[in-house]
Amino acid sequence: MPTLPTVAIVGRANVGKSTLFNCLVEEKKALVSPVAGTTRDRQEGYVLWRGHVIRVLDTGGLDIKHPDDIEREIIRQTDLATKEADVVLLLLDAGVGPMEFDRELYRRVQKLHKPVVIAANKCDTKPAKRQSSADWRFPGGEPTRISSIRGEGTGDLLDHLFELFEKLGKPPAPQSEVIPVRVAMIGKPNVGKSSLLNSLLGEERFITSPVAHTTRSPNDVRTEHDGHSYIFIDTAGIRRRVSREYTPMLEKAGVEQTRATLRRTDVVLFVIDATDAIGVQEKVLAGEIADSGAGVIIVVNKWDLVEEKKTGTINTYQERILDHLPMLAFAPLMFVSAKTGQRVARLFAAIGEVQKTRFSEFDDEAVEAFLRQAIARHRPTKGMGTAPPKIMGMRQIGTAPPTFVIAVKSRHTKKLHTSYVRYLENRLRETFELSGVPVRLVVKAVAS
Repeated sequence: MPTLPTVAIVGRANVGKSTLFNCLVEEKKALVSPVAGTTRDRQEGYVLWRGHVIRVLDTGGLDIKHPDDIEREIIRQTDLATKEADVVLLLLDAGVGPMEFDRELYRRVQKLHKPVVIAANKCDTKPAKRQSSADWRFPGGEPTRISSIRGEGTGDLLDHLFELFEKLGKPPAPQSEVIPVRVAMIGKPNVGKSSLLNSLLGEERFITSPVAHTTRSPNDVRTEHDGHSYIFIDTAGIRRRVSREYTPMLEKAGVEQTRATLRRTDVVLFVIDATDAIGVQEKVLAGEIADSGAGVIIVVNKWDLVEEKKTGTINTYQERILDHLPMLAFAPLMFVSAKTGQRVARLFAAIGEVQKTRFSEFDDEAVEAFLRQAIARHRPTKGMGTAPPKIMGMRQIGTAPPTFVIAVKSRHTKKLHTSYVRYLENRLRETFELSGVPVRLVVKAVAS
């Protein structure tokens, strides 16, 4: 793992450091309580933002004026954290404004000769809204106003921190180098999921280890390959068939299990049997996968059992599979044999490419240029109205999966046909090479 740029959150007791920490790392890792002094030890976590990662340290609240035994230990922990960090984040309480204690703490961390970023938490509270700009005169400048409990302003704060790390020559690390890619093998029974997993982990003799408390299944495994980490999620329990009979209860249970797995998945290896026809079960699973937002690779297993293969056999299979699974037309296909190991090792590179694509970002100018070209090539039809819908603009609003908003003149919103939205999605894939990931387009009404 590369050395990550690190920020330490410091501040007096009960300003919301642990709440901010949990907000940034997107999990309830630090204990949060209205009782001052709840956090006594350092907490360490990783912050993922725009496809890159930094390290964050949470510290105990300080009361330098009256240091009892516990406070002395908190001060020691904070000193260690700030010495270890590249940037110090001083958190204040927006409801009361800067106090003399905050100024004293600012002077203390300044002695480390490290950049100090100041943020004022709880900006959504009524006391904070009554504060004037004059109340925020502070030696380090006016703080960034945030609400860690609601997430307000935290994006701007992260943008500022990431830019600061870049200027320090300690850029945040790409996600693929730090956070394991969570890969789920999904498919109906007997398509060879377990054999494929064994081929990936066993025959190639990768370094593997069980990951405690990472998932709900005790059989999930972590592996390292070419400097990248992966967690393979065991989906052996996704079975909806007893003997040869289906029941509505089993059908529903299988779908729910699939959804639970997909909620913790980055990339799906959708395994199908090259020697078996595609049926209803595959189509149901494919629909759930397509709706999940995860990246997808269709893995056609048992390719060694296909007899009399010719030059065009793979093309024939591709057409047949995509004809039955049009909802996954964006997914690349890989033809493998878990038994012989044919092309199995190539799955790692394919997973990495799909995961990277999930976090693709495109600036507003590139997206607007794309939109102009797409409209010039094919204008939206007028449909039931007297004039064609007027598209005002388009921009990206999210990643994993890439998500875009299409701004349409308010009285024309309902006239933008779904077929035109699909056209824009297909053109986006061609222009920006978004293979293996779903693309979400949101149509939004705007005033003219």
